[in-house]
Amino acid sequence: MKADQTHHQERSRAGKHSTWISVGVNLLLVVLQLTVGFIAKSQALVADAIHSLSDLISDFIVLVANKHSSKGVDDDHHYGHLRYETAATLAIGVILIGVGLGMLWNAAGSLQNPDQIAVVHPAALVVACIALLSKELLFRYMLKVAKRVQSTMLVANAWHARSDAASSLIVSLGVLANLCGFPLADPLAAALVGLMVARMGWKFSINAFHDLTDKAIDTATEARIHALLVNTPGVQGIHDLRTRKLGDMIWVEVDIEMDATLSIAEGHAIASEAKRRVMQAEPVLDVTTHFDPVDVSEIR
Repeated sequence: MKADQTHHQERSRAGKHSTWISVGVNLLLVVLQLTVGFIAKSQALVADAIHSLSDLISDFIVLVANKHSSKGVDDDHHYGHLRYETAATLAIGVILIGVGLGMLWNAAGSLQNPDQIAVVHPAALVVACIALLSKELLFRYMLKVAKRVQSTMLVANAWHARSDAASSLIVSLGVLANLCGFPLADPLAAALVGLMVARMGWKFSINAFHDLTDKAIDTATEARIHALLVNTPGVQGIHDLRTRKLGDMIWVEVDIEMDATLSIAEGHAIASEAKRRVMQAEPVLDVTTHFDPVDVSEIR
């Protein structure tokens, strides 16, 4: 239990530190992109700035969720607060969908009036390249931290930064094409950015929704847990294996079949060993077991 608490505290510290770095980077980029985007008349760069602004919003959501998810069990939350992470991931996904659809709507309006599309200033290309490099470096840093502490919420936020890097690449190409005599490239780049953002948001939202509605874990992980349980010495078989996600962790419930002649203490020891094996090998928060007595002579 103490090790689990230490791990949660480490995740909380790492999440807070990496997210504040993301806040600083995105705040600078929003100001730079919006200022130059409006002056240079680049719809794509303004769209990228709005994407960066959505990163700022999601960063603050992560900070709030990170603070609450690190709390342990209390009178109102008997299973802890780990699902705050899932709720935060869902919120990030919804924000991304809204931002993406807004970008698509604005870009569609510009494409319907191609004569009004202005030639952008070369400064927009310089800023787009700066944003591309900054976001790619931020993504690599945040993903490294997220994998180290095994946080899906931080992974989601890191990939949000990667989607920003990809959008900045598209914006750079769109601005470059606009400067080369293809004015439609700028709003087209803005539309592509919107599509990417909406797609990423849908992916995060649907996965978080499944976790909040107690969808079972993936079949491969469940098969590994099944094997660990049935291969525990003293376990004759299992049934009614049920799983669900609590944040990044898994909650397992299972009925374990054991020799009916065992004492309560012997049965408890076998169940405890099965639980230990599963929690040691997989990101499992707890294993709730039920002892089902079976006639070993009939099995043999």
